[in-house]
Amino acid sequence: MQFDRKDKNDATLLDLYTQLLYPRMVEEKMLILLRQGRIGKWFSGIGQEAIAVGSTLAMKETEYILPMHRNLGVFTARDIPLKKLMAQWQGKISGFTKGRDRSFHFGTQEYKIIGMISHLGPQMALADGIALADLIAGKKQTTLVFTGEGATSEGDFHEAINVAAVWNLPVIFLIENNGYGLSTPINEQFKCKDLVDRAAGYGIEGIQIDGNNILEVYDTLSDIAEKMRANPKPVLIECLTFRMRGHEEASGTKYVPQERFDLWAKKDPVKCFEEYLLEQKVLTPESMAEIKADFKTGIEQEVEAAFLEEEPVADIATEMADMYAAHTYQPIEPNEASTEIRYIDAITDALKIGMQKHDNLVLMGQDIAEYGGAFKITDGFVNLFGKARVRNTPICESAIVGAGLGLSINGYKAVVEMQFADFVTCGFNQIVNNLAKTHYRWGEKADVVVRMPTGAGTGAGPFHSQSNEAWFTKTPGLKIVYPAFPFDAKGLLLAAIDDPNPVLFFEHKYLYRSLSGQVPAGEYTLEIGKANLIKEGNQLSIITYGLGVHWALSYMDEHPELSINLLDLRSLQPWDREAVATAVRKTGRVLILHEDTLSNGFGAELAAWIAEHCFEHLDAPVMRCASTDTAIPMSKVLEESFLAKSRLKESIQKLVAY
Repeated sequence: MQFDRKDKNDATLLDLYTQLLYPRMVEEKMLILLRQGRIGKWFSGIGQEAIAVGSTLAMKETEYILPMHRNLGVFTARDIPLKKLMAQWQGKISGFTKGRDRSFHFGTQEYKIIGMISHLGPQMALADGIALADLIAGKKQTTLVFTGEGATSEGDFHEAINVAAVWNLPVIFLIENNGYGLSTPINEQFKCKDLVDRAAGYGIEGIQIDGNNILEVYDTLSDIAEKMRANPKPVLIECLTFRMRGHEEASGTKYVPQERFDLWAKKDPVKCFEEYLLEQKVLTPESMAEIKADFKTGIEQEVEAAFLEEEPVADIATEMADMYAAHTYQPIEPNEASTEIRYIDAITDALKIGMQKHDNLVLMGQDIAEYGGAFKITDGFVNLFGKARVRNTPICESAIVGAGLGLSINGYKAVVEMQFADFVTCGFNQIVNNLAKTHYRWGEKADVVVRMPTGAGTGAGPFHSQSNEAWFTKTPGLKIVYPAFPFDAKGLLLAAIDDPNPVLFFEHKYLYRSLSGQVPAGEYTLEIGKANLIKEGNQLSIITYGLGVHWALSYMDEHPELSINLLDLRSLQPWDREAVATAVRKTGRVLILHEDTLSNGFGAELAAWIAEHCFEHLDAPVMRCASTDTAIPMSKVLEESFLAKSRLKESIQKLVAY
């Protein structure tokens, strides 16, 4: 291995050495503890330390780094106390995740490190959002994100790099190519000769370096980061390296030919650098031994101190509360005159007010800029707020939702538009595993609203008309809003934008231009989680939301002889249990109506809760009226037969007659 010290003095070389040596010695201690049964799992980065250490030292302390689970050197080079790291690995209450997650699955704003989740690729999109926030704010900073050669096959890898390339984001995408994805060798992972060649496909620079050479890593990253701060654009770096242990210790290394171990043992990043420094007389055998002895003593002390830290105490109330970032709703009452506007215009108005109120709010979605969006909701917004904050996106829902979370991490708010709610499947992982769990895991808000144009009635068929709210109502950490009226749509969307938690905001497409109502000008909010009693009655209660509210109102107009209590939930997570219980007690007969399919729709949760908590007030079984358990058809006659509306009369008659 050839080292080039360039203009580095002895003190700099010695600092690089100690930063490189320390995580190696920590790992060696972890392997001893693993054999002793004092820790349960370890992902070793032995052999790869030069990448984590060299790249981290090349970054400013104010710049974010998004590492993987084999990058201990990132955390130690940012001077996180080993006791704190050890507490995290042991699941102690003093760890970063309070025992809720393991390994490096956490972030820390103090040290500007954002850890991964087990799905590997999604953190790359977070890096895009973090860098975008810096770019909009005019900060001359860059963001560094790690990935492995195996994860380059994931869609998240390609989406994130493409977005960064199109938007000229200052992101360093660093691939640690250690030859194996768990046990699968690279020839079974990809066909290209070198992963760095993929950079050309995105129109960005690609550089391949020796990942075991600490000076080459440090110098290359330092040079790239400095250029990127002055001239923002992404770069792809492939670091060639090898892990000398298994994917994790239990998996072993039997799948690796011995000759590969022998070859890479000669390229050990710590050993090779030691030999160079001895040759340069920066180190002596005596000074090296002294450094190692000091480290060993310190490591022992920190590790043992961490073992004495308190274990978490199970408290369900605390766990439930920590699923969401603290937010005290402060109502903003309407104080301006009302005019009659359409449902779609109420959403436009809310977005416009939100953008004016929050200068750190960014809108992202397909075709939302000059074109104004598929439904023209953001028409004219580019002229008002500029392209930096009203951003057309490539067709890559996962990357854009992830970028929204990255924006939130770096001090911004994001509203992401799904062109149709159906397309959210392509961003599902980011929503249910990143947005929903981030605050619970390490206390960071996920200040993102995902707008979801949803529902049937327009003959748009199986991929543009689904009611998919139930995919998300069971996911703790998300808030789900589903307004039925223009007044509610505006007030709830403004409340969602103010809320630091992730909100999925369902907007019924059929109502966009078919429904109008009185809506106050100016800002006002409605509390998420509060239902609206639309009409009072004493014969039966209909509990519904979205288009179901209008089906119920239409039926009530046609049947004035019935005294129906109509409750519009408006929010599905959290939902208004008190209002539901009151409706049950008032009439003793309950029909749950929704547009979604019957089996496992949100109505099933309502029915179960009512049966469990309000049984003594029921005069009849809780009944559900929902759409057929099929995909939604395109044909108007088939769609009408599919929808719950076609069974509403029959359901009400059955309930009244019971």
